[in-house]
Amino acid sequence: MNHFLSTAELSRDDLGSLLRSAAQYKAGRRQTGELAGRSVALVFLNPSLRTRASMQIAVYELGGNPVLIEPGATSWSIEYRENVVMDSDKTEHLAEFVRVLSRYVSAIGVRTFAEMKNWELERTDPVLSAFARYATVPVINLESAMHHPCQSLADMLTIRERYGEERKRVLLTWAWHPKALPMAVPNSFALAAAQCGHDLVIAHPDGYGLDPELMHAIGTHAELNGGSVEVVNDPEKGFEGADVVYAKSWAPPPFYGRPDAVHSAEQRDKWIVNADKMALTANGVFLHCLPVRRNVIATDEVLDSPNSLIIDEAENRLHVQKAILASLVK
Repeated sequence: MNHFLSTAELSRDDLGSLLRSAAQYKAGRRQTGELAGRSVALVFLNPSLRTRASMQIAVYELGGNPVLIEPGATSWSIEYRENVVMDSDKTEHLAEFVRVLSRYVSAIGVRTFAEMKNWELERTDPVLSAFARYATVPVINLESAMHHPCQSLADMLTIRERYGEERKRVLLTWAWHPKALPMAVPNSFALAAAQCGHDLVIAHPDGYGLDPELMHAIGTHAELNGGSVEVVNDPEKGFEGADVVYAKSWAPPPFYGRPDAVHSAEQRDKWIVNADKMALTANGVFLHCLPVRRNVIATDEVLDSPNSLIIDEAENRLHVQKAILASLVK
């Protein structure tokens, strides 16, 4: 593994190896020496709680030194575009920023959200791709415009802790949100669920489909690994018999470049995860990447129920990131 940008290039065995390693770190959590004498740069272009804290602690507990960098705040603002005349507000180009960091550290983690301006550009993950292009050390995607692989591995570890490696019916359901959010989390969850061989159901309003190219890859992985993919536009149908319910809001491509675009108000109560919908499941567990808007995405009753695994899921970010770091930095 040269970089860890998404799970797309990993086999089911690769994912299984990382999940087993993460489980071992969790079982014997202590400071170890895999990163002894090494530093890891953590570059955050966006706010964060879980990713920032868990990565800093993961590097420390592996014996390394986390170097936190916030461009525009604790370092110079950065430009990623090629052949651009830098006569505006950006101070340093990624060509120098990343190559210099590569001389100092053993890996670079980077977090950058979609700007929600240009779908055709942002679906190519331009900032993350620039980091990977210039780096001479492994780059770890801590969330980009299109993918959040550390989160999806934590999701899969949480499912595996409850059900083992059994094939399960897994629902990814859209939910209403007051803001238009990018697709990175649902993209990565759906992809990883297919790679793990689950029967995946994706429920969303008409017109809210995920990227067609990614959906093709998800279908290919599901077929290869003995799972299936189903898309429904009914907010209740996907819950029937589900073992896992994963709720997340996202905005479709037509929202990009339209800062005034908002989800229809009538979708709010229609798509919220509540006790009545969870009662349709096979005593299913509830997952969400956090932060979650209570009584908007899901009700208090769901979030605080014994079947809510959102805190376990958040903890598991720490352990899967240790496994990723240890596999990349030799």
